[in-house]
Amino acid sequence: MTTAEEYKKEGNSAFAAKDFEKAIELFGKAIEVSEQPNHVLYSNRSACYASMRKFREALADAQECVRIKPDWSKGHNRLGAAHYGLGDLDEAEESYKKALELDSSNKAAQDGLAQVQATQQQRMEQPDLGFGQMFQDPNLIQKLKNNPKTAEMMKDPQLVAKVLQFQSNPQAISTELMRDPRLMTVMAAILGIDLSMDSPEPKSAAPADAPAPSAEQPSEAKPEPTPAASQPAPAAEKEEEPEQMHVDDDRSKAEEAKAKGNELYKKRQFDEAIANYEKAWDLHKDITYLNNRAAAEYEKGDYESAIKTLEKAVEEGRELRADYKVIAKSFARLGNAHYKLADLKKAIEYYEKSLTEHRTPEVLNKLRSLEKEQKKREAEAYIDPEKAEEARLQGKEYFTNADWPNAVKAYTEMIKRAPEDARGYSNRAAALAKLMSFPDAIKDCDMAIQKDPNFVRAYIRKATAQIAVQEYAAAIETLDTAREKDAEVNNGSNTREIDQLYIKATQQRFQPANANESPEETYARAVKDPEVAAILQDPVMQSILSQAQQNPAALQEHMKNPQVFKKIQTLIAAGIIRTR
Repeated sequence: MTTAEEYKKEGNSAFAAKDFEKAIELFGKAIEVSEQPNHVLYSNRSACYASMRKFREALADAQECVRIKPDWSKGHNRLGAAHYGLGDLDEAEESYKKALELDSSNKAAQDGLAQVQATQQQRMEQPDLGFGQMFQDPNLIQKLKNNPKTAEMMKDPQLVAKVLQFQSNPQAISTELMRDPRLMTVMAAILGIDLSMDSPEPKSAAPADAPAPSAEQPSEAKPEPTPAASQPAPAAEKEEEPEQMHVDDDRSKAEEAKAKGNELYKKRQFDEAIANYEKAWDLHKDITYLNNRAAAEYEKGDYESAIKTLEKAVEEGRELRADYKVIAKSFARLGNAHYKLADLKKAIEYYEKSLTEHRTPEVLNKLRSLEKEQKKREAEAYIDPEKAEEARLQGKEYFTNADWPNAVKAYTEMIKRAPEDARGYSNRAAALAKLMSFPDAIKDCDMAIQKDPNFVRAYIRKATAQIAVQEYAAAIETLDTAREKDAEVNNGSNTREIDQLYIKATQQRFQPANANESPEETYARAVKDPEVAAILQDPVMQSILSQAQQNPAALQEHMKNPQVFKKIQTLIAAGIIRTR
């Protein structure tokens, strides 16, 4: 079987030979067979996509590379290159700066940043087609709000932001005019031209009775006015009237249908709302109408229809070159619909696609939550008591034959098959202890105790591991609990083993550094221990010790009390009480 490293080497060779398609295929195979996510493989494939000018795919791989290893400078180079290829200069600049934060000597990042900044400067130096001066009036926004032709549309904060942007970057006007026809009306208002002499007022993009926000509320399409003939034209020129008038009129009717659909959606009249959204789409191709229709189908519970509508929205959106944020919303809603159909794999796939188009906290949180839920469901689907018992017996056989690593594997399988069975954790702890992996053994014992608080064997194994790592006080505390549980559920059948471990823990706790230590030295060392000092200062214990000096047999009687027994054992271990 070909390994990931072998595929990677072949991919590097193909890349060097400029056979980028083959390199992409080889790096893809390397990603598939890798046991752990490998950031380098995504970085390499991103470079291949960028070389083929497939910058959106390059961006997706670069984002995955950075997600896996966010502190790798080269990964941010890949992000910068992909953003630059897509024309996202601000994001490209941010990515290259991040790469230099991580590695100031990164030559590729230095060159990339210089190229991005040079392109930004070129954009700034482009002529503004004479539009720049139009937007320099400091009272411009207020005037547009007071103008009856622009008052409604200036309620849209996005449009206001665009107008303000033109004050500092007039070069953007020519590009935005093609994207947002409302700006024609704004410019006409600034110049004092009446664009609506023979046309009705343009409809607002966001009617007051639009649906209230919800998980699947329809999106609001960007409002666009309905331009009409600007000035009365001579009879000879009327035949040259632009054909665009008919298209814009359809857009106006489409907005009316959408607004009506929103009203019906709010009233939960979903079939009627769907009909109006479909009418809007037939009049004018804006995938916002399809997204709205899918929202109504989703709320209606018709998830299959919602999926078909959203798939159409994505396909048409690509053809229409729709805003990536709108396409991202289509993908997110596809994820929601597949989740409702319990297809978690598909839901996760579409959430990831949505984040590739446009990253939002809401979708990211849904993705993370769904990934956790998928792991939980996979774990639950794996549960099988019969197979768990098979794994337990297999682990027991390995343990008996002193094959500790395979015993650990078998008991791990048992835990996966029966995660609520405390025996799996306790048995694995025993095997881990044989491998000297005491901290992991303690964790497994804690899990066994959590699953079954009366599982005495788990307490005993935990104490044994704690003694091994010299956590004597903790071991003594564990043994105290073990003694209580053993008396309660086993009639004290493990008392002897518990007492032996107790003595071992207390003796090792106060083990003298010098074998020839004098009684005075032993006493001086022991009283430095807070627990020993507290016992010696206890008036009850002082009385018992005084009686023991006169009558040693009395000490045996007092030791029937568990609390006294514990304290006497501590003093014996510390060397304060010497036995012969």
